[in-house]
Amino acid sequence: MKEGYIIRDQEKPHFVTCTVIDWIDIFSRKNYRDVIIESLDFCIKNKGMILYGYVMMTNHLHLIVQSKDNNLSGLLRDFKKFTAKSILEKIQSEPESRREWMLERFSKATETHNRNKTYQFWQYGNHAEEIFTLYFMWDKLNYIHLNPVRAGLVEKGYRYLYSSASNYTYGKGLIEVEIAENPIIDINKKNEFWKYNNYDE
Repeated sequence: MKEGYIIRDQEKPHFVTCTVIDWIDIFSRKNYRDVIIESLDFCIKNKGMILYGYVMMTNHLHLIVQSKDNNLSGLLRDFKKFTAKSILEKIQSEPESRREWMLERFSKATETHNRNKTYQFWQYGNHAEEIFTLYFMWDKLNYIHLNPVRAGLVEKGYRYLYSSASNYTYGKGLIEVEIAENPIIDINKKNEFWKYNNYDE
C-alpha cells in the first residue's frame, strides 16, 4: 500500500475505496448489492460506523466513513471480511452463471498473498484519504455522487439507488447517513453538484 494511503488517525473521517479483485462486476447482481447495504446498515447501528456518503458501482465501493470507537482500520477490516464471506457463500449456493469463472479469479488472487487460503474477494488496501476540511468532505461527496452520472447510468445523481445522493437531496435513501455540514464552497463546484443532484430538471 502506498504510504500516503495509510490510515494514521483512526479518529478522523476518511474517503475509502473498496475494489473487487480483477474489477469483476459482482455488483451487477442485486443479491450481492443487498449484502453491502445490509452490512453498512448493521455497522451503522451496531459497530460505531459513521457514514457520511457512499456509492456502490458494479465493481467497487466508495465510502466517506468514520469510527465512533476510533478504530477505523478494524471497522473496515471486519466489514470487508464479513461481506467477502457472505458474497462468496451466495456465489456458491445461489444461481450464478459466472460461478466457475469468478471463483477461479478469486482463488488465483490468493497465490500472491498468504492471508486468504481459498478465495480473495476484495483487493488489499482501502486507498484511504483523510478528510481534513469540510471543503474536502464535499469535494469527495460530489465525486462519489457523480460516479453514476459519469458512468452514464443516470442523468441525476439522486436517481441512483445505491448511493447517498438521495439522502442529501431528499433526506432519505436505502440507509441512513450522517449528513455533512454544508460549508461555503466554490460557486462553480456548488453549481456542478446541484446541477446533477438536485431539482434542476
